[in-house]
Amino acid sequence: MKTFRQLRFDNHYARLPDHFFSRHLPAPLEGARLVHFNVAAARLIDLDPAEAHSPAFEDFACGRKLPPDCEPIAMCYAGHQFGQLVPRLGDGRAILLGQVANDDGSSQDLQLKGSGPTRYSRGSDGRAVLRSTIREYLCSEAMHGLGIPTTRALCLVAGDEEVYREQIETGAMLLRMAPGHIRFGSFEYFYYAQRYDDLRTLADYTIDRYFPELREQANPPLALLERVIHDTAQLIAAWQAVGFSHGVMNSDNMSIHGITLDYGPFGFLDAYDPGFICNHSDHGGRYAFDRQPGIGLFNLSCLAQALLPLIDPQPEAAAELARDALGRYQASFDTAYRARMREKLGLFESRAGDDALCDALLDAMAANRADYTRVFRRLSETDGAGRLGELFSDPASCDAWLQRYRARLAQEPVEAALRSERMKRVNPKFVLRNHLAETAIRKARDARDYSEIDRLMILMQAPYDEHPGFEAYAGEPPDWARGISVSCSS
Repeated sequence: MKTFRQLRFDNHYARLPDHFFSRHLPAPLEGARLVHFNVAAARLIDLDPAEAHSPAFEDFACGRKLPPDCEPIAMCYAGHQFGQLVPRLGDGRAILLGQVANDDGSSQDLQLKGSGPTRYSRGSDGRAVLRSTIREYLCSEAMHGLGIPTTRALCLVAGDEEVYREQIETGAMLLRMAPGHIRFGSFEYFYYAQRYDDLRTLADYTIDRYFPELREQANPPLALLERVIHDTAQLIAAWQAVGFSHGVMNSDNMSIHGITLDYGPFGFLDAYDPGFICNHSDHGGRYAFDRQPGIGLFNLSCLAQALLPLIDPQPEAAAELARDALGRYQASFDTAYRARMREKLGLFESRAGDDALCDALLDAMAANRADYTRVFRRLSETDGAGRLGELFSDPASCDAWLQRYRARLAQEPVEAALRSERMKRVNPKFVLRNHLAETAIRKARDARDYSEIDRLMILMQAPYDEHPGFEAYAGEPPDWARGISVSCSS
């Protein structure tokens, strides 16, 4: 393990031409202080957890004093926001500090979010609020605990500075970690500006830095698109299987690494509603839960469009190759999603009728407003099927389905105890429901009490474990939770 002073920073993105980014120093928050440190994330860069108490590390995390080898920059990109192209966006409240490699050779981007205005802030203050920062801090770790690719967060910084959103709130910062922060919109920026030399520079950088094996392919830009299509399909299949709704699937919020990026108005399903809209700013339901797979394809189409000049110099040929690649997305998603759902039902041998069996359960859950996470966890228990009706408003409504399910289980060669154990590895007991995050937010905001963050981190880092004594965290949301509203400012 290393002390903070032993870490070595590089910023290879800053080696690209100057118009790929702008240079900025963080603007520290008034009264900034380190309030939570993620020991698990620190291991990604071999950082000693004792450094959480180091003044040098706290100064770094608060943006007060950076190591001399940091080259802080804000990245430039474009994006389709709610379906409409915005030709220039960029990091309006985040600064990429650089990359840190660990001893096994892998590296992580370290990005300070909420660190003040940049060239791309579009008149805003460049700040994040405590509410949204706690939500991202917890949810990125919750997603990692669920086994879903995601950014991570090394620490949480709170301040005394007032920030205005719908109301006056407290400012905060997050030290975010990711293998990289290149977005679909990074390619769109140069494509729509018709700066194709820069587009090729970005693609070459991306392939050489992150996907060097693709350089051996006959058409590396096409191979890059195919890789991102596959990884994105796998990612969204994982979201759907655990009942996660992103909330703002703009193309600038989609990562070329196939990881969950930018936690704003996210939400996990409580009562199962396929049309669940977690973002109250999404008035048309564009990013509703059941639309996520299709929006994934839309965003990939945006990326494919941006890569066309690199795929083939002949526009018709490039378009045909891109269409063929995009045409494989749905099958990739369906295969991944259906495999996950069979595992959630304890069906480890694929048979005809399995998909229909799963769909019938989801239909019954939707009709009864049954809790998504609790239903699948209940089925994971050795005696769970017999008590499934307790989770339905009309207990008898699932009886016919249970008969079909039991008949199907009889065809499985796995004994009940082993099946239960395997199902519990894919059906979490705990997810970061909005009311759990809200409780942590209120304690931190009102009393500077961060103990609830500690408890939630323990649960979310191991969401498939039983955690005796924490059953309340796995229960249905309380009545007051219906009043929680999350939006793009969250």
